[in-house]
Amino acid sequence: MLIQETIPRSKNYILWPTSPRMSESDAADGPPPFEDAFAGDDVEQRIYGTILQTREPTTASAIADSVDCDPKTARKYLGWFDDLGIVTRHDGHPATYERNDAYFEWRRINQLAADHSVEDLQERVRELTTRITEYEDTYDAVSPAAIDAVAAAEASDERTIDDVYSDLADWATAREERNRYERARQQRTGGEREQASG
Repeated sequence: MLIQETIPRSKNYILWPTSPRMSESDAADGPPPFEDAFAGDDVEQRIYGTILQTREPTTASAIADSVDCDPKTARKYLGWFDDLGIVTRHDGHPATYERNDAYFEWRRINQLAADHSVEDLQERVRELTTRITEYEDTYDAVSPAAIDAVAAAEASDERTIDDVYSDLADWATAREERNRYERARQQRTGGEREQASG
């Protein structure tokens, strides 16, 4: 199903925050811990903020309790967010809702394509590829999943187990980001081709 940009422009919906290991333009794996950040906002925004923080399917009643609203109100907004693709509704008794990570990934790629030129996106892909290649050379592997962190630390005189885990996390993040930037580059290149031919 193609998700269209239908969130009202007046709403300040959040995208993924940035990761401390990556540049400010890069995305993290998820939102930071939620500590009543939407207390002063309207119910809709509080429900949205809560669903962003939800790590597993949650009932409308539980979400209503966390944002201090009526369950019917929570169901209304969750239904709307489901229609937009922001959440996924799981049928059951009762129904549960969870954040749709694919939607936020789509938004992130669209934002990268909108904010950067093709050249900027290509340069970022090159930078990330260089970083990934350095990790591949350092660990003599094609992906961080192929590394036994304990064995790698024990075999090294220079890297502690914490260093290895840090490298593996950064390596995995760089691979994810390269994929996002490459998809944004392809999207941007396709859009420019359409404009040139139109």
